[in-house]
Amino acid sequence: MNYEEALEYIHSTYRFGSKLGLENIKDLLRRLDNPHERFGVVHVAGTNGKGSVTSMLTHVLHEAGYRVGMFISPYLERFTERIQVDLKEIEHDHLARITQRVKEKVEEMVSEGKNHPTEFEIVTAIGFAYFAEREVDCAVVEVGLGGRFDATNVVNPIVSVITSISYDHMDVLGDTLGKIAFEKAGIIKQGRPVVTYPQLPEATDVIKRVARERNAPLFEVNRSGIQVIASEVGRQVFNYSFGGDNFSNVVIRLTGRHQILNAATALTAVAALRREGFAILDDAVYRGMERAFWPGRLEVLGHQPYVILDGAHNESGAQALAGAIKEYFGGKPVTLVMGILKDKDIDAIVKHICPLAESIIVTRPDSPRAMDPAELAVKVKRYCRDVTVEPDVERATAMGLGKVARDGVLLFTGSLYLIGRIRGLLSPS
Repeated sequence: MNYEEALEYIHSTYRFGSKLGLENIKDLLRRLDNPHERFGVVHVAGTNGKGSVTSMLTHVLHEAGYRVGMFISPYLERFTERIQVDLKEIEHDHLARITQRVKEKVEEMVSEGKNHPTEFEIVTAIGFAYFAEREVDCAVVEVGLGGRFDATNVVNPIVSVITSISYDHMDVLGDTLGKIAFEKAGIIKQGRPVVTYPQLPEATDVIKRVARERNAPLFEVNRSGIQVIASEVGRQVFNYSFGGDNFSNVVIRLTGRHQILNAATALTAVAALRREGFAILDDAVYRGMERAFWPGRLEVLGHQPYVILDGAHNESGAQALAGAIKEYFGGKPVTLVMGILKDKDIDAIVKHICPLAESIIVTRPDSPRAMDPAELAVKVKRYCRDVTVEPDVERATAMGLGKVARDGVLLFTGSLYLIGRIRGLLSPS
């Protein structure tokens, strides 16, 4: 099996759908000699901010001298982004070889009458097998969906982290914040510390209850311990104190006030890891936080005009994006290129973002779940008169570059599938 064949096999298993539950993944991992039991894990769940916090913690642990794995979902441009060791993506030949091994175990399961593992279960198994093979000290593992029944939840983490909880995937996770929080809190394990972002009371109450039931020490981000010194595009500076840990003049390259709260969540997790015996010096924290990067989230690709990518795909993400555009680019004319998946809360997303735009181009993300651009245009026209439908992403991108004023903002948003494609068009590697 070569790399292309490995990707073809992995993506072909999409037809087996998304089945929440741990029986299949446990069986598959057992046949692979339980690789997930051979390294420590920081497990990260949440609705928004998972990727940013995962990147920050991975960078900090790397700077502290640990061999660290990173498992993320989804990827933007390349499948190999999903599985990294020491900030380097899995090599093509390693992915092919491990995928072949996993495929053989999957065929073994099916021959015994077991359910065929889903695509995400297979990717999770590949990632864990690679981390074990590379003998990582620790892996920072991002949950795929929810938490309680997510395939990654087979791990017994050193520390669990729950980032911002809001409304998304309500057809699967529940229609109230409390129900969604219960699914996210499913990553809390007996006696293992859990860190939580400053949540709304309904979510906080659930997390506190689950942590209490599982005798899990709870570390809540100290919002009053944050002092913002500077907040600019591409650079923010702040102080943060948590218990006996004081971090001064922390620099992050991620844009948006919400990223300071994500950074405080990562720093609280650092404090929890220190209490678990991890040797993480302040210098490593500062270097890691400043070097952390998360593409496609308020990412600025150009100036004059500003070209911005942001994968805001739920109401909370759209609110954060709208707030950042107003704060950093207020008064500048905005040209918006948007494509959304049809299973998202589209009305909630467009009501926050579309009023910012002078003109909007609607297009189709590269996904079978994409909303028809003509249907999206109907919703968008409630907030902006100048709306163009261009289903082809490449042509929509060129159209946006042609329409935006030199002193304006060209904003691409709505779906990570769209952002990944556009990022490849605008910054080919």
